[in-house]
Amino acid sequence: MNLQRHVNCHLAFVAVISGVFLAAGIADTQQLQGKALVRALRRGGYVIVMRHASSPQSPPTKENADSQNSHLERQLDENGRAMATVFGNALRSLKIPVGQVLSSPTYRALETAQYAQLPTPRTVPELGDNGRSMQNSNESQSAWLQKQVAEFPRGSNTIIITHQPNIAAAFPQWSVNLSDGEALIFGSDGKGGAKLIARVKIDAWSKLPT
Repeated sequence: MNLQRHVNCHLAFVAVISGVFLAAGIADTQQLQGKALVRALRRGGYVIVMRHASSPQSPPTKENADSQNSHLERQLDENGRAMATVFGNALRSLKIPVGQVLSSPTYRALETAQYAQLPTPRTVPELGDNGRSMQNSNESQSAWLQKQVAEFPRGSNTIIITHQPNIAAAFPQWSVNLSDGEALIFGSDGKGGAKLIARVKIDAWSKLPT
């Protein structure tokens, strides 16, 4: 193994341990992690696309459904509720401003925003699962999401809550093994488009330096 390969392997290992996954193919000078990532997000201008927090594959029965889950949709499990709460608390502790929140209309996505105590989300059909749990999203949904991540807000950050199939279809090169609640963070590429600057697991936000 040559020196450069050894260094690359070491950097990848550190990124995995910290819970922050850097985008493949992005030059080192463009990567954001740790304090640099927090400082950037505090300034705003980024789009955070996250998978909803942990949810069982099967919908609840009428007896064990949440009181507000009148349509008996899939809902967050105990870990999902806890991690969404930790995520929201971390954003506030890190003083990361959140502006617009866009969400899938599904109950579990809206629950993620609720437990994180995010600003009231706007539901968007293009972020939904079309009633097809864990199946591929369609091309129009992918095109919409790809366009949305290039809409950078000023002074705050946009959060988009959706589903793994939607993210995988829109960004297949960056979403391999995306875990529950994990986020892809997009910034400007300086050419009118977007580039991925980091991947952050839902439980890694609370470990970022203040």
